Amino acid sequence: MQLKEKAAYLKGLMEGLAIDDSTKEGKVLLAMQGLLEEICEAVTTLDDDLDQVYDELDAMDADMDDLEEAVFGEEDEDEDDEDGVRYELTCPNCGAVTVVDEDTLLSEEITCQNCGAAFDIEFGECDGDCDACAEDDEDEEK
Repeated sequence: MQLKEKAAYLKGLMEGLAIDDSTKEGKVLLAMQGLLEEICEAVTTLDDDLDQVYDELDAMDADMDDLEEAVFGEEDEDEDDEDGVRYELTCPNCGAVTVVDEDTLLSEEITCQNCGAAFDIEFGECDGDCDACAEDDEDEEK
């Protein structure tokens, strides 16, 4: 039973009891009945308004998705997985941070996107404390 139906049922019960509005108790019960009807009407109106807001929000969300697709094109959510790991490099000339993929990192020379300076990456010997070594150790134990 919906809220309005329950309020109507209670109103019918009260009418069936033939409550006398000349007594104190009768006045209170009839006032409560009126209040209950007003509350039910307000809740129903709020519920309808909320449904309309949700519908409009869903429409705006769909419009925003269309706009993002038009501006940025389709994006693959698994783009990072397909492209591999990304690395942040700091330019020794200007200090700008550049993000590169593994192929670019392993190339002979890297050019800063900010200042255009070319610089090399020097790979040293691993001391065994890096994440890759820890993963290799775990794989060997299995």
